[in-house]
Amino acid sequence: MKVTVQNKKGLEKNIKVLIDKKTIETYMDKKYEEVKKNISLKGFRPGKVPKEVLKKQFGKAIYGEVLDQLLKETSTKALQENNIKPAGQPKIDLKSFGEDKELEYEIVVTELPKIDVKALNKININEYDVKIDSKETDKRIEEISKNQNRFIAKSNNELSKEGDMIVFDYKATIDGKDFKGGDGKNTQIVIGKDLFIKGFDKNLTNTKKNDQKIFEIKLPENYPHKEFSGKMAKFVCDIKEIKKPEAIIINDEFAKSLGAKDLKNLKELISSQIKQEYKNSLDNITRNQILEQLEKIKLEEIPQNLIDQEVSVLSQGMKNEDINKRKTEFQNKAKKRIKLGLILNEIGEKNKINVEDSEIQREILKQSQMMPGQEKIVMDFYQKNPSAAASLRGTVYENKIIEHIKSKAKSLKKEITKSEAEKLIKEENEKHLKKEQTEKTKADLKNKTSSKKTTSLVKKPKKAKKVSKK
Repeated sequence: MKVTVQNKKGLEKNIKVLIDKKTIETYMDKKYEEVKKNISLKGFRPGKVPKEVLKKQFGKAIYGEVLDQLLKETSTKALQENNIKPAGQPKIDLKSFGEDKELEYEIVVTELPKIDVKALNKININEYDVKIDSKETDKRIEEISKNQNRFIAKSNNELSKEGDMIVFDYKATIDGKDFKGGDGKNTQIVIGKDLFIKGFDKNLTNTKKNDQKIFEIKLPENYPHKEFSGKMAKFVCDIKEIKKPEAIIINDEFAKSLGAKDLKNLKELISSQIKQEYKNSLDNITRNQILEQLEKIKLEEIPQNLIDQEVSVLSQGMKNEDINKRKTEFQNKAKKRIKLGLILNEIGEKNKINVEDSEIQREILKQSQMMPGQEKIVMDFYQKNPSAAASLRGTVYENKIIEHIKSKAKSLKKEITKSEAEKLIKEENEKHLKKEQTEKTKADLKNKTSSKKTTSLVKKPKKAKKVSKK
């Protein structure tokens, strides 16, 4: 095999490949031997059909299979031997071919740019660990206790007030007639929550057990049965029971009711939970620090075909008119994404980072655990959608690369308070929002400038000279 690489403009390359007749004959003979074993022809014993007979009957088909095999194997080898990584699918242009001829073809390919990723140990990052004050933990546990909604019955003569739970039966009518949804048994509401019908709660304040309350109230506009929405209804409510909130004692028994071993263990679990709530956001700050420094790695050129593909993804579902208005913005975003993707992929390849199937399964399990009660739905979704599971491979792969960079970077570990964490996260969000707005403004200005230049290139027609009559 003879290979000649021709450099064209930028990353574009033409690779000429020549396969001699002897190599082609070797491939053909091997294929004929394969075919001979599996074919039966009248007048010949199985496996004993002469090559000339096979050539006459199946020559074209066999050569077609050999040609596909040769192109696949030799084009891959030509790219590998010349250390060319294609950006997208290479195009193959056949120049000369035939069973009794040399095979000559050309590979037209856009090459991925060469990337130098040696300086990972020069990357500087901050890693954060949130120190949770015991007061924060106690405050969270107190909030949890308030939402436990424990109530105990009031005495028969005690009047209801805000915060109490009322248990009642009701019968409602509109213009003296029953209506759908106009009755209920053992209905429970907490006075002050105003979750039943707006303004309903206040009609049941200052009542006691066995009282009957009659009042009119307007049904809400979003009432389930639309024909009655917005109408005045008369309610007759029979008070069955009044309960007052029970003060919850935060002790070992309370902790056990929440699944902890004791109060000490509950505090540990809650403290860990609060830390985890901030961990993802703080890890994202560290990740952004890495990406910002990776962006400074210079690439001479980014393949245009990859930019076009990414722009297509960014503008999916949009009208051509809107795409053209935001063309520069999309191209800038595409270049940034592709550049980072190429750099991260180069780091992954250089350090032989791979993703195992077990890691994909762990990621799916992790996602299912983030949706309590819907674990089975999440698991079923990934089982029925292999492409969705495959897309997780890219996420896991990128996370592993980021973790590898972290291990090589110069890291400054900082222990911070909850309030400091909140401030950091807020500043980071504002910083990225400002950056996005600046980039969009620049892109808009560039689009306007480009539009004005295009307009100025169109020459105005000259006015016709007047012809004087004499």
